[in-house]
Amino acid sequence: MAVIDRVLVGEGLVIENRPDGSGLDLKNVAHIDLIMGPRGSAAEDAFCRTLTDQKEGVNGLLAIIAPNMMVKPNTVMFNKVTLRNTKQSLQMFGPAQRGISMAIMDCVADGTIPVEEADDVFICVGVFIDQTADMDDRIQDWNYEATKIAIKSAIAREPKAADLLKIYKDSSHPFAARNKEDRNRRVADKAISELKERSPFMDAPTAADPSDVAVNQMKERNPLTPSNG
Repeated sequence: MAVIDRVLVGEGLVIENRPDGSGLDLKNVAHIDLIMGPRGSAAEDAFCRTLTDQKEGVNGLLAIIAPNMMVKPNTVMFNKVTLRNTKQSLQMFGPAQRGISMAIMDCVADGTIPVEEADDVFICVGVFIDQTADMDDRIQDWNYEATKIAIKSAIAREPKAADLLKIYKDSSHPFAARNKEDRNRRVADKAISELKERSPFMDAPTAADPSDVAVNQMKERNPLTPSNG
């Protein structure tokens, strides 16, 4: 019986404090919304619409590990914040894409997504890139972690409604409205601790390959790519 036999939904949030201790790193927060499903499902339809319905400030792009090497399952990324400048676009097409792509392939490698199903599954990933994002390493690492959390939750069909009923009233949200700033800080810290307890952070990916290594790898995979020299 197939593991991914219907449309599955997952979500993942990763955030920490700013390196200077000034509070939550709202600039580089990663929040992934994800749907996945088998060929012939609504997930495949959503994949095709997202990839072909391009608008100003709203773009769908294939998740790739490196040039000429798109991930399996077939995955399309779409931005949840309007892309207003080149820097933001490059963060979407660079560190966010790399982190998300590596997370998907790691989920195939560790068996979360069965390799025998991977060629016939479609994934749509909503990506949050704040217009003030300023740390590419956090964008890459945190989107990696959030994507793995979302995929593993989706495959496990979690959270379950019965479990939510037991804890939702006592849960905390790092961005919830609060009356006093000091209380808001305590609530935010509590919410981050809860996030870690529910979905322990995955190992961070290794740094992206240098450009020259990536180009050489592309040439080796694609003999039609001309060499320099």
